[in-house]
Amino acid sequence: MDIEHLSAFLGWCVIINIGILLYWSAFVMLLPNWTYRLSSQWFAMSQEQFGVIHYCMIGGFKLFILFFNVVPYFALRIIY
Repeated sequence: MDIEHLSAFLGWCVIINIGILLYWSAFVMLLPNWTYRLSSQWFAMSQEQFGVIHYCMIGGFKLFILFFNVVPYFALRIIY
């Protein structure tokens, strides 16, 4: 795999992961009661715990995208 293919791969990873992040965030922000009811069927938790868990997971996923997709993509673009 050459550098151009790797850059294209990371670029598409960024786009797909940001799409997933926006989709997840939209569900949690726009339909909080529905997502809570759906999740609480599987796991026993309060609504406050649900909010904290999703807030932390969305933040962690955002950092994951930044550190493992965006930074390497821009580093490859700067070098080559």
